[in-house]
Amino acid sequence: MDRASRQVPEPRSSAEVTGEHSQFRLDLERIRFSPYFSRLSAVTQVIAQPGAGPLIHNRLTHSIKVTAVARAIAVKLTDAASPTRAFALEHGCDAVVVQAAASAHDLGHPPFGHLGERVLDRLARESLGLADGFEGNAQTYRIITALDVSEAAPRGLNLTAAVRTAVAKYPWTRYLDGAAVGAGDGPLPRGLRRTANGIEVLKFSAYGIDAGDLRQARRGQPPTQQSIECSIMDIADDIAYSIHDVDDFYRAGLLSEGAVAREFRGWLKFGSKLRDLDDEAIAARSSPPGSALEGLRRKLHRSDPWISDDEAFADAVGVVAEDLVDGLLAIAFDGSIASERALSSFTNRWISHLQSSVVPAPKDEARTGLVTLDRRAWHEVEILKFVHRHFILDRSDIVLYQRGLSRVLTRAVKGLTAWVHDEHDRDRVPQRLKELVEIATAGYAQLRDERPEGIPLPEAAEVQSLGVGRGVIDYVASLSDDQALAVSEAIDGRPDRLWDIGQNL
Repeated sequence: MDRASRQVPEPRSSAEVTGEHSQFRLDLERIRFSPYFSRLSAVTQVIAQPGAGPLIHNRLTHSIKVTAVARAIAVKLTDAASPTRAFALEHGCDAVVVQAAASAHDLGHPPFGHLGERVLDRLARESLGLADGFEGNAQTYRIITALDVSEAAPRGLNLTAAVRTAVAKYPWTRYLDGAAVGAGDGPLPRGLRRTANGIEVLKFSAYGIDAGDLRQARRGQPPTQQSIECSIMDIADDIAYSIHDVDDFYRAGLLSEGAVAREFRGWLKFGSKLRDLDDEAIAARSSPPGSALEGLRRKLHRSDPWISDDEAFADAVGVVAEDLVDGLLAIAFDGSIASERALSSFTNRWISHLQSSVVPAPKDEARTGLVTLDRRAWHEVEILKFVHRHFILDRSDIVLYQRGLSRVLTRAVKGLTAWVHDEHDRDRVPQRLKELVEIATAGYAQLRDERPEGIPLPEAAEVQSLGVGRGVIDYVASLSDDQALAVSEAIDGRPDRLWDIGQNL
């Protein structure tokens, strides 16, 4: 049996839990030496690199920091003096598996961050006939199992089942069977939503073409439950971006102390009155300061009643207001040693606090993994993420820029698809694109042969066109931000950036 087929032992031996298990360390090295990992240095986190400077996080620096936070959590949980050690050992927590999953978790992010994800999903479904579209988590799984290369396997990195399982944050496909999450109207795992027509899959970790590998890796695991290493990686990701995004926005001068202070002070002063307003009034453009935070409070009650608490929410608003609004943002970042020290102190203090606040989750709670943040820290992270969403992502200047980038990806996908289908010129398609189309086409043919349960099977006549569609999406998703711009402009007949395309062609 090859190492990629080897199952996760439960519980693992104490030697494995030391974090020095040789197979898992080899997995970690394969991920970190991957060109897909290196590529993340040129992929947007939130603020595009050309306009932000080298000190702003990209997907690579984010992944490195997520890995550091995740390892610290795993080591704390398994420490000999920790009250969580028995729990961690029972579930087989391995620090190197955690590091490998954290290092790999963003490999599938396309150019331009979450915007690119949305655009490629729309194009995949509406223009290319790919029913399961595009999803960054599923693309990550596809990279490690089918697209990346290793001398030890014909395709993929030949990673152990434990690491592949730990990468699968939403361990199902877009075709999740409702029976897997049970009947009734109880809470669903994050990434799923009940509608009048059944369960809607918002997030997933494998396309139908890769479902067989995910099923094999997770054999014996509960259908929708993350492994403990995956749960740690997931929390570390939340911690890192909730803090480092604030770090970036402050450094780039995008966080207005006045606007943030108005919102926080409005809720702290008039929160009781805001509760009397209906949802429509809260969401109105003319709503009073504090309304957006009140909307968040209501949303948390609806989506996460298992942990949402008004007192904890109020405490979290107060703590973030004191440390962020009245502390960090009170003095503008000017690049001085003093401002760097203040920012470093803020970041280190919060990271240390949050990573030490990870605890075993309530048993059988669908909305969380095997571990979670304690009630206080959970609310604090939700408030910090709110700052990111409300004060940055909704800015009109950022939205304007994103609309332009969506056209870049649309030109690239449609132009490359037309080229592959052009009977007069398809022989000159870039070699890498040809290979990705061949891999995808073979995958769809294999899907027809293996007929995995619950996955729609393509008709024989569809295999080639689906292979082209998935191959083009795989190709565009593997570009850096600059390469995507260069490909789009070259396809559009603009030679200005022709030589920026690099080795992907």
